[in-house]
Amino acid sequence: MSTEDPKNTLDFEVETMNFHRLLVAVDEDDSTSSIRAFNYAVTLAKTYRVPLAIVTILETGDLNIYDSLSPDVLSDHRQEVLDKINQYAAKAKDFGVTDVTPLIGEGKPGNIIVNKIIPDWRPDLLIVGSETTDKNRLFIGSQASYMAQNAACSVIVVRANDM
Repeated sequence: MSTEDPKNTLDFEVETMNFHRLLVAVDEDDSTSSIRAFNYAVTLAKTYRVPLAIVTILETGDLNIYDSLSPDVLSDHRQEVLDKINQYAAKAKDFGVTDVTPLIGEGKPGNIIVNKIIPDWRPDLLIVGSETTDKNRLFIGSQASYMAQNAACSVIVVRANDM
């Protein structure tokens, strides 16, 4: 008779993870964490040969009241975001990802990605970046934390800098 606690035995088979659709969130300001998350995502998409969506969110709350009410200024910001997301898509294709979809939203990034982008795109995995500013504490940024807690899919948070 075994005296081992059954709760402490590892009685399972290791299974390969399969991904069918990936989503990576990148900041419109090209932060270091976004670039690292993007690199992680294109590596996975190329390796698994799966579709990759790249999303960025125009944070309209960051615009001052005059800019947000000016159709020309808002249109210019939208065009800048569109140009940037298309550059990311081109980089992914140049890297070898064959199926790339650029996506844009407007509002608070975590909320828009969790409540609009994920239900529409239906990824298996969301990859987001997080800046680490305090070397003495480990934490996840507010948007990455929101997505990790509320997304309907698995989430990988990629740190901008190694500790």
